Amino acid sequence: MHLDNSSRRDFIAAGILGSIAVAGCNSPFDPSPEEVVKPSGEMVKLLSVDGEIIEVDKAFLKPVPELSAMTNQAERMGIPGRKFVMVIDLSRCKNLKKCQASCNHAHQIHPDQNWIKLHPIQESEKTAPYWQPTTCMHCDEPPCVKVCPVDATFKRQDGIVLIDSDRCIGCRFCMAACPYSTRVFNWEELDLPKAIAEKPYSCETSMPQKVGTVGKCDFCPDMVRKGELPHCVSACPNGVFFFGDSNEDSVTNGAETFRFSELLRDKAGYRLMEDLGTKPSVYYLPPVNRNFAFEGEDQGDVKH
Repeated sequence: MHLDNSSRRDFIAAGILGSIAVAGCNSPFDPSPEEVVKPSGEMVKLLSVDGEIIEVDKAFLKPVPELSAMTNQAERMGIPGRKFVMVIDLSRCKNLKKCQASCNHAHQIHPDQNWIKLHPIQESEKTAPYWQPTTCMHCDEPPCVKVCPVDATFKRQDGIVLIDSDRCIGCRFCMAACPYSTRVFNWEELDLPKAIAEKPYSCETSMPQKVGTVGKCDFCPDMVRKGELPHCVSACPNGVFFFGDSNEDSVTNGAETFRFSELLRDKAGYRLMEDLGTKPSVYYLPPVNRNFAFEGEDQGDVKH
């Protein structure tokens, strides 16, 4: 049977109305009253599969997932002219774990998969123990990037090392290559809020995390792009974390701002495992003149 344009439009409209009428019939498969969609009266024009323009009530359209405002290419490139660094003052850490909790909440991380780890450290039996927050080091020579077979782990021009979970195949080569053990594997499906779970993955927010992929500290580039500090920095009440740009020679914890080079020089700043040649972007200030006495969870967990 051949239909002209007007007949075809009438046929499609009748089909839509017919499906609505069927939905009103009593059957074991009827939706609950709260699931019944009511016409809004607001009509939108759409292009059908046959190339015809039709009008459909907006209430019957499924919402389109929110797309990232940035392209994957822009996320992988980074912020031009910047070189981000972090300084962690070990004399100020009291193991409050506010940094950890804030990071977990902001990135919807599994409770057992902390991206910020706090290790009790003791150099020898006769020296005093202290707490050491450990994040991804965002190395200038990152071994994790070199071993990734699918370019899922990459280093941006602003120094931040990120993971593209849309590419990650879960081989965990990057975890084996990282000498700082800062990466975690998502073994379980995460119980994410629907609004987050339905969003497309973004390298800058590292969300939503996916089962079978690797996750890690990302320096919160989405916050940095807005001119704000990473979540761990702003959440710490003792000002342990300083974040900034080495090109501008400036770091801040929100309340205090220092010349990056002078802070490292005057406070004897250092980097972990310097001899490996990874060139970390995270620096530490030694735990001297401490603000707090060491309060251990279990002295048997202290690393020597």
